[in-house]
Amino acid sequence: MTTRMRRRMAVEQRREQLIAVALELFGTRPPDAVSVDDIAAAAGISRPLVYHYFPGKRTLYEAALRHAADELTALFAEPRQGPMGARLLRVVRRFLCFVDAHGSGFSALLRGGPVAVGAGPASAMIDGARRAAYEEMLAHLAVRRPGPRLELAVRSWISLAETTALLWLDGRRIPRAELELRLVHDFGALLAVTAAYDEETAEVLGRVLADEPADGPFARLVARFGALGAPGAPAATRSAAPQSAAPQSSAVLIS
Repeated sequence: MTTRMRRRMAVEQRREQLIAVALELFGTRPPDAVSVDDIAAAAGISRPLVYHYFPGKRTLYEAALRHAADELTALFAEPRQGPMGARLLRVVRRFLCFVDAHGSGFSALLRGGPVAVGAGPASAMIDGARRAAYEEMLAHLAVRRPGPRLELAVRSWISLAETTALLWLDGRRIPRAELELRLVHDFGALLAVTAAYDEETAEVLGRVLADEPADGPFARLVARFGALGAPGAPAATRSAAPQSAAPQSSAVLIS
């Protein structure tokens, strides 16, 4: 039994190694440009040994994407306790930490999947990860069946977070901590704009802000909006946001 357990552990370790290598390669090159020989060479094993663990490149590709999708989905799990702003900031920090540490896998998941396999299993994995993130966000907002405007706002933010992360990976020119707060602020801003058109979102936003402490990320966003037209604000900031528009944006967030 001990021998079988060791053999099984060795098999699982080798599979994990091949999945990690595949994610690295698929994240830096189009899937069609990666061969089984490339994967074998990067893993330091023979081509037949790759086929011993995976029937073909497509199977390995889908296993790699499934691994990345599962990790990504788990990032959005957060206890629904405390202010929404703090909860979302913790989620975003985990998300960007994952992106920073597994940039190639993240790129392979979001860039490679749909191009390589269309509407196949890999595309379903990507959609599943997005759906899980969407459902988690709704749970944090305490909304079971959102109207079309609130649904659009939440789904738009998930797409924004994905795109922002992919762009940030190209050089990481903005500090990660700044980007974490920015993404939380982006969510608050999307809710605020939607609230101006939708009573349901306005009610949700009101609940979120009612629980927000003075030093919370959403409160800091309100303060930034309020400072847009303040005397002494940078000229570029004042020109980008007319003085008449700044108080209105703050009022929407606070109401």
